[in-house]
Amino acid sequence: MTFAQEVISRDGLQRLGTIIEDGDDLGEVLALGLKAFLELMEHGVVSWETLSIPFVRKVVCYVNMNLMDASVQPLALRLLESVTLSSPALGQLVKSEVPLDRLLVHLQVMNQQLQTKAMALLTALLQGANPTERKHMLDYLWQRNLRQFIYKNIIHSATPLGDEMAHHLYVLQALTLGLLEPRMRTPLDPYSQEQREQLQALRQAAFELEGESLSTGLSADRRRSLCAREFRKLGFSNSNPAQDLERVPPGLLALDNMLYFSRHAPSAYSRFVLENSSREDKHECPFARSSIQLTVLLCELLRVGEPCSETAQDFSPMFFGQDQSFHEFFCVAIQLLNKTWKEMRATQEDFDKVMQVVREQLARTLALKPTSLELFRTKVNALTYGEVLRLRQTERLHQEGTLAPPILELREKLKPELMSLIRQQRLLRLCEGTLFRKISSRRRQDKLWFCCLSPNHKVLQYGDVEEGTNPPTPESLPEQIPVVDIRALLTGKDCPHVREKGSGKQNKDLYELAFSISYDHGEEEAYLNFIAPSKRDYYLWTDGLNALLGSPMGSEQTRLDLEQLLTMETKLRLLELENVPIPEQPPPVPPPPTNFNFCYDCSIIES
Repeated sequence: MTFAQEVISRDGLQRLGTIIEDGDDLGEVLALGLKAFLELMEHGVVSWETLSIPFVRKVVCYVNMNLMDASVQPLALRLLESVTLSSPALGQLVKSEVPLDRLLVHLQVMNQQLQTKAMALLTALLQGANPTERKHMLDYLWQRNLRQFIYKNIIHSATPLGDEMAHHLYVLQALTLGLLEPRMRTPLDPYSQEQREQLQALRQAAFELEGESLSTGLSADRRRSLCAREFRKLGFSNSNPAQDLERVPPGLLALDNMLYFSRHAPSAYSRFVLENSSREDKHECPFARSSIQLTVLLCELLRVGEPCSETAQDFSPMFFGQDQSFHEFFCVAIQLLNKTWKEMRATQEDFDKVMQVVREQLARTLALKPTSLELFRTKVNALTYGEVLRLRQTERLHQEGTLAPPILELREKLKPELMSLIRQQRLLRLCEGTLFRKISSRRRQDKLWFCCLSPNHKVLQYGDVEEGTNPPTPESLPEQIPVVDIRALLTGKDCPHVREKGSGKQNKDLYELAFSISYDHGEEEAYLNFIAPSKRDYYLWTDGLNALLGSPMGSEQTRLDLEQLLTMETKLRLLELENVPIPEQPPPVPPPPTNFNFCYDCSIIES
């Protein structure tokens, strides 16, 4: 800064300006002059607005020349970018003197530095233009295939994309999406003939054949009533759809999206509407309401109408992959919404919850920066509702630190102790005993019997009981089976009492609750058959019997109990370490000392 002030105070800028303006040497001297001029100006001591019009025009000439030193034009473009962003008046001069076609020529030169500076000046000119001029400029650039060139030769170039180019592509994307803002901010006009016709076209595309056949010969009132009913089927909250589209955002942009979907994906549109309008189980997904809310969501995700950040680089490569990218994006998103709605078995009350999941699906997939719309479609459809729940759970565990290696190691050390605790609980439950129902051949569940484990865990005791009486004491039960005589535990279809009943629907309901024990009865093998009163009792009894037999307890209830106990025990152990970062790896053990001659010899008696 001190050097720059000294040079400027001694008319250094004027001398550099003279070298640039005279242009006697179009090679290295001019390049060094431009570079020095730029570096001095960037200190902010002198305003860009003080530059003369002849000087700016001379720099424009260097940009517009065909045969020019490769080191000069990037610097000239960079200077004009700074002028355009800093001075509106000189920016207009640059805009009128530098044709868009000239910038397109520079973009097509396989010189990354020149491409980057040409893109920088292009985005600066677009930012300096008013909305109408910007629309005309972007339309012209798109007609000249700028989008296709960026997609093929810049985004998919063999050379990695630089941070500066990524920022300019973000700005270009933001300015292009910004053209949608007027439609997003404009509510539907109920008196506009064009907009009314667009709504009717939307209705007819879904119910054309049905409407034609039913409305033939109907009075005007009946026809209006039929239209109102069809708009309701289409998913509008009001019989007059104009009321739904008065909300801004999304305003007319939601209507544009719906029309685009109905015209460019007619089969998907008809399937969506007819599939949901014919349902009567409260699980129908309202197309119009979903489209309106989804348009708002897409505008938020893509920041439509927000001012450009000065440093952001998060453009979406797929945006440059096709024309009408916003509407194409909507077509993918609305079909995803319908798919997610069905996966969640949602009703109208779950609408906001579904939208939250869809937002997460879209945001997560956009963050992966898919390079094409097809790749985006594939990735977002693979991100099902179940997968979103799994990712949420994993992220929550990471946030809590439960997946850190030291925590996982602690959990592994706690498992044996907690499994022993669960085993004790299961055996205590067996000692308490349970009432079971006997199922006769006629499926009459009219008899009860009681079974329990003796307090010393050596005998299973059981016997019939009367309904309505208190559970009997173990001593009063007439039948006993020593635990040492039990051979195996059988479950589900392996149980003899289930096998004998065939494969009817009622028997299938019992598979999940049936279990048996086989035991030695004299010289023969006998069975004691159970039908658990509930799934929880089934888990507790099968776990308890497995524990008695020395087999692993593998039920779902054991897994849940173990996870709950591990979580609680881990949190208790880590209470004192709250807000203390836990390292991924243990600290290194220091090397042993060079000698061990530091022990105190107790045999030496001090005099």
